[in-house]
Amino acid sequence: MSWSGGIAEWIENDTVFISVAFSWKLQEAYQRAVWHKQNGMIIRVGGGGVFYHQHYFDGLAEYVGKVDALVRHNPDATKASEGCPIGCYFCTVPYTEGKTFTLIPEFTPRPILCDNNLSALPEDYQDYIIQKYIDHGMVIQDANSGFEPKSFTEETYNRWKKINKGVWRFAFDETAEENDCENMVNILKKEPSGKKRVYVLIGNEPFESCYRRILKVIEWGCEPHVQPVMALNTLEKKPMVNFDWTEKKLRDLARWSNRWIWRTVKFEDYK
Repeated sequence: MSWSGGIAEWIENDTVFISVAFSWKLQEAYQRAVWHKQNGMIIRVGGGGVFYHQHYFDGLAEYVGKVDALVRHNPDATKASEGCPIGCYFCTVPYTEGKTFTLIPEFTPRPILCDNNLSALPEDYQDYIIQKYIDHGMVIQDANSGFEPKSFTEETYNRWKKINKGVWRFAFDETAEENDCENMVNILKKEPSGKKRVYVLIGNEPFESCYRRILKVIEWGCEPHVQPVMALNTLEKKPMVNFDWTEKKLRDLARWSNRWIWRTVKFEDYK
């Protein structure tokens, strides 16, 4: 279940397809395209990483928009839907896939399910996905983008626990989401802490607000996975620095959280 690292490429006849997941991988993808061009190949590029830089490959490759390349990035990954109605400003999905769901009923069940918002899907379609996994004798090892606390209910949990054998993922991106997140935590109370993974966005609010959200996740008996906010079109893998943050503080807090250092050392004592 290993990922490509942000760039996937494959050849069909005389054409090389390059899918770029992250905008900060564009320079690397460009160099690959140059090499293939020098060897007489036709180049076509797509993916979320190219979306905000559609002219980056002008004169070298054709931009083909969305390329169905998920399985090229990871052969164990699949999608049963695209889009998300939430419209988070820090997420590329509303722009690249839309704010309404596009259902993909012909999807192939695989261990990694990458739908953007499973709990907000129509309930009959959630049942359809689950039954298709059961019919294929397969379970989900990673519901990669997870569930939306606002739409997650006891019924949602009972429905998906039949096939979700990985962690339960959801996000606590802003302080205003605390009640919805706590309600979801209460529904998941029987799950061990290692099975409750919470994405925590930092840098989008002042330090104390973000730090408090991380501590709240730990207090709830969950494990935080911290992600500094980044510009959607960034060409460098660097976080945005706002409020009272520094780039170093963003990176330090993410490392302290994601390496489970919080289990033994307080952040104020972390060097």
